[in-house]
Amino acid sequence: MSPSVAETGGEVPGAVVNNASPVTSQNGTNGEESALDVGIVPNPKVEGPWTVEKVLDTIPTGKPTEDSESPLGYFHLLERLKTTKREGWRRFGIKRGESISDHMYRMSLISMYAPPSLASKLDLHKCMKMCLIHDMAESLVGDITPVDGVDKPEKSRREASTMDYITKGLLGKVDGGKVGEDIRAIWQEYEDSKTLESTYVHDIDKLELLLQMVEYEKRAKGKLDLGEFAYVKTRIVLPEVKVWAEELMKEREDFWAGQAHIHGDEGVQGGVTPEKLSMQNAYYADGPKPTEK
Repeated sequence: MSPSVAETGGEVPGAVVNNASPVTSQNGTNGEESALDVGIVPNPKVEGPWTVEKVLDTIPTGKPTEDSESPLGYFHLLERLKTTKREGWRRFGIKRGESISDHMYRMSLISMYAPPSLASKLDLHKCMKMCLIHDMAESLVGDITPVDGVDKPEKSRREASTMDYITKGLLGKVDGGKVGEDIRAIWQEYEDSKTLESTYVHDIDKLELLLQMVEYEKRAKGKLDLGEFAYVKTRIVLPEVKVWAEELMKEREDFWAGQAHIHGDEGVQGGVTPEKLSMQNAYYADGPKPTEK
């Protein structure tokens, strides 16, 4: 059983402040060491209207090769998913938290365990692929969160432009473009949110966030309240995934052991500001709609 807040003590550990030594490089002329922080890619910043080309110009390793019969340009672009951090956690001082790839990989593994009542209705192979594809556009767009001031239509425009670039510009001539077309179609299915598979993956997306929220809080030994993220529990649609979410929230309550903490799934009454709640509602407005009790 995990310890509660009352049973833990000490300073906030590495989830918040990483004490590991930085990567260093030996300078060949004077022997001095310099830090090389090559393992993190920040969200790209561009001047004026956002375009794929503007972001490509910021890539330190150079633009991927386009219109090629080789997929290597695509393979290189995927590295950005490994090194781009999920921005929501960074606002809370978690500087070396999960990457976009970390998030999608656990989602894919979770999706394999659909309960029998749901698994019989799903194309689980497609679900696993959808988990690994759904945030692929963030390789160039970055991780846009509800509080970043980018409205839903603009976020969708950036992501669709990026997916067109990836699947046509980088993969259009690879094996006749078939894999690129499949990737683009699965991504669009997720965005349209009309199939059972897309609803399931949207729910897994939220469950994975909730898991990470609880894990970071535990690692911080009660000195980090991430409860505003519990809002996403209210957006879970399928009963089978709701059961997992309820079990996880019970685990969280046991951890906090009566100590004051935010309940994001209760909105303003749970300690979320009206402004933050409004941003969350707008961000998730186009996703699958949970049924009212």
